[in-house]
Amino acid sequence: MTDEPLNRRDWIAGLEKGLAILEAFDNDHPRLTPTQAAELTGLTRTAARRYLLTLEHLGYTTSEGTLFSLTPRVLKVGWSYFDSARLPRAVQPFLQQITAAVGEAAYLSVLDDWELVFISRTSTSRVMSTGFVLGARVPAPLASAGVMMLASLPEDNVRNWLETVVLAPYTPYTILQHDRLLQDIRKAGAQGYAVVEQQLQIGVRGVAVPLRDRHGRVIAALSVNMQIGDETAEQALGRVLHVLQDTALSIMRVL
Repeated sequence: MTDEPLNRRDWIAGLEKGLAILEAFDNDHPRLTPTQAAELTGLTRTAARRYLLTLEHLGYTTSEGTLFSLTPRVLKVGWSYFDSARLPRAVQPFLQQITAAVGEAAYLSVLDDWELVFISRTSTSRVMSTGFVLGARVPAPLASAGVMMLASLPEDNVRNWLETVVLAPYTPYTILQHDRLLQDIRKAGAQGYAVVEQQLQIGVRGVAVPLRDRHGRVIAALSVNMQIGDETAEQALGRVLHVLQDTALSIMRVL
């Protein structure tokens, strides 16, 4: 969400509440009763039920008794971004060049609050288990692109967030110490690239660089994912870092 103030006359509270209902559905809440939806959104049960019924009428939810779930029509809203946004379309050919040069899946990703969202990607011809699907969201500290994006934010903001977040272990190597994460974020900002290993998947390494607009502002991150295998982090950097950095400069010239 933007931090810019909105004139009260322009605010549509019903739209905000309807979107809150849609966002209440997740992996832990695939189906919701009106009571559960109300608890998750802060609405009254009556209001939550009315929103759920309206969304059902519009085709975005379906119900079995008092249990509501989302329908595939919700995807139309999300895919409207991919169909209309300029950045993913502009960067896609450059991602293909990265994959052709290094033989690894390449990604363009952005921050949404404190989650990393993958908005463009390529794939390799070989079968791999290191990839993210388009639109995937992961906690920012778990991916190289996320660490790179966090490094572009004011450190006080990152520190304040880390003080409130509960970090979950996805692998035995997931960093759970806030001070260590902050050190890694600072390091990424200082050196201009991030390397993350085995934070989300065993045996997987990610390398990322910032993508800047023509004014020098970080707007996204370019990254590749790879199997660690017998390759050291230094060898991986020697193979992919310059390609990522050169590509980021090329993209900046056309944005």
